[in-house]
Formats: sequence, structure tokens, C-alpha cells
Amino acid sequence: MTLLRQSIETYICAKDGNRPHLMRSAFTVDAELVIEVKTEEISFPTLVKGLDSISAVLVSQFAQRYENIYTLCMGTPPDDENTFRCNWLVCMTEKASGAARVGFGRYEWVCQDRSGRVSKLKITIEEMKNLPGELGQSILEWVRKLPYPWCPHDLPAQSAPNIPSVQKIAKQLAG
Repeated sequence: MTLLRQSIETYICAKDGNRPHLMRSAFTVDAELVIEVKTEEISFPTLVKGLDSISAVLVSQFAQRYENIYTLCMGTPPDDENTFRCNWLVCMTEKASGAARVGFGRYEWVCQDRSGRVSKLKITIEEMKNLPGELGQSILEWVRKLPYPWCPHDLPAQSAPNIPSVQKIAKQLAG
């Protein structure tokens, strides 16, 4: 397994499982996070600097609002690159309201040394749908059956639940 791939998988495990202590194995101390949000359904700071701040935003604060988090990186994991781009799919539920969330976007990973730890991450959030809580079970059952955390681009569309916004996102990822 390549070092960058290991860092990406560690980040996914940290974020989805509310394990901020793992972030030290995934990011450099002086890492930079850039977030571009193209939807009004969710908000994040546009720039975050440093491991502790990145861990707070992407893991600790995120876990205060959301649970049942599944993040899939679409496509084949990196081989031996220092930079890597992939689309992502996320499904989760809101703790306070029980609403289901389904979104997608793009990750752009950069590691600048031989450690494989991430020195810069750009997250683009293309879409984030806020759906009624009663749809959560079918969405979570669907995403739970997909390969985790690396999923072929076309697979989500093949089994997406009969929820128009979820099917639209799955088709966009396949396209």
C-alpha cells in the first residue's frame, strides 16, 4: 500500500469514525485545508491551517453535528503519486434533526515529503442534499453495501435507492 493511499484511508477512518487522534498519521503538522462549497446546504471555513485546526473542523466539530457517516472515494486508489484527485460520495444523518444528508464533490490531495502524509487538501463540495429523516435508513443501507472506502465510479448508480436526488448524485459520479 502506498503512503498517500494509507494517509487517505486514515483520514476517512478518522472523519467517519470520530477519531481525531488518527489525523496525526494522515496530515503534516503544518498542513493546509482549502474548502470550496458550491451549495448552500452546508458550510465550512474556506481555509484552515495546521493539523489541530484541520482535525477540529473535519473530525471533532463534524462529529458534533453528524453521525452514521460513510465517505467513499470514487475510483482506484493512488499508486505511488505525491498528488491525487478523486471524487467522493458522503452519506450521513444529522444528530439534532435526524435528517439524512447525501453529497458529493472532489478531493485533491498533495503530499510534499516521503512520509506520505498530506500537506495540502482541497475539498470541493459540489452538492449536499438535506433529505427527510425517514429516507435515512434506505440511504444508509445502500451506502453500507458499497465498497468502502474505495468504490468504482459506476457502482453507486447501479443500486441507488429510488430517491431522485440520490439517483441524480449517483449518476453524476458515474458520468
